[in-house]
Amino acid sequence: MTENTFYARLRAELDDIVAEGLLKPERILASRQGPEVVVQAADGHTRTALNFCSNNYLGLAADKRVIEASIMATKDAGTGFASVRFICGTHAIHKELESAVADYFGYDDSILFAAAFDANGGVFEPLLNEEDAIISDSLNHASIIDGVRLCKARRLRFNNGDMADLELQLMRARKADARTILIVTDGVFSMDGHIADLSNITRLADQYDALVMVDDCHASGFLGPEGRGSAAYRGVEGRIDILTGTFGKALGGAMGGFVAARKPVVDLLRQRARPYLFSNALPPAVCAASLEAIRIARSDEGNKLRAQLSENAARFRAGMNAAGFNLVAGEHPIIPVMLGDARMAQDMAAALLDRGILVTGFSFPVVPKGLARIRTQLCAAHTTAQIDQAVSAFRSARDAVLVA
Repeated sequence: MTENTFYARLRAELDDIVAEGLLKPERILASRQGPEVVVQAADGHTRTALNFCSNNYLGLAADKRVIEASIMATKDAGTGFASVRFICGTHAIHKELESAVADYFGYDDSILFAAAFDANGGVFEPLLNEEDAIISDSLNHASIIDGVRLCKARRLRFNNGDMADLELQLMRARKADARTILIVTDGVFSMDGHIADLSNITRLADQYDALVMVDDCHASGFLGPEGRGSAAYRGVEGRIDILTGTFGKALGGAMGGFVAARKPVVDLLRQRARPYLFSNALPPAVCAASLEAIRIARSDEGNKLRAQLSENAARFRAGMNAAGFNLVAGEHPIIPVMLGDARMAQDMAAALLDRGILVTGFSFPVVPKGLARIRTQLCAAHTTAQIDQAVSAFRSARDAVLVA
């Protein structure tokens, strides 16, 4: 295949993506993250928009205290450590953050990764091999899917949230004489806002002597008592063997991930998890910002932020239901507006931006074909006026797109 043929094939594939309405445009922000942002158009012009598609659940990404902690850490420790952890990249602030994470979520220890994707990508291979079995929810995040692929353990899947199917897969794994069985699930499924049925998952795990791993990226900091996540929300704290999470959403909005578990798990990951061994240490700015975000999340103020977030989600859901939109039922601040058609989702997102609302249309391959949607996400910093404005804009955008 010649070079020209290669690039022609890529152009043809991109043209197909555009023709099917599956292009995922990147909108440029010219401001800090928050409930109101400045969006830069392709021609360089900017406009202000209300942001209803951010993971900034507690509104801490632009919090002055979080920013100041980040600035001070950069002044004290520099921009970074120019090394991986095991050479000369481990700083006291890394150990402080690992201890804070472990204490917050109730584990012996935790280990930091450059990204939450890396945490899920690096957790399976060091811990399991061909003698073991991994049973994964069919709608788990792409990072879990990729991490499982890198592991030699036997792979089994159960239908999303289907406990009967999970039990069937557990029986298959036991019949195959798997040494260790690990059930893996998102704590919250990011495209739907569904919270995993951890009560029954842990019950079945106990019954079949299996371990449980939960990716809690869309729960850490704001779901359950003190924001301790989906296990706290479901009342099964202490029963989740391995927890993964992020500092890129509620806990500061920057980047970086973690694995929290018993000490032998964390100790082995430090020795063998490839994304940890071969990635530079998290910058001090991110660590300090995350520490301050955790402090706020655990405080009385954190309780107030979580209460406001819940109120905001309920208000938006009620308004959208009254307007006749098809929403995925739930109690999470992820509120998907189901549209079905990929082109419709993209057109609606564009029409909403014209009306001052920043949202994103999701379509295949991020979600199954025929289930395109606009995934809205509420923030504790949204005001009631902003929520009502968004509902009104959705009505107007729908009318405009349907007429067109």
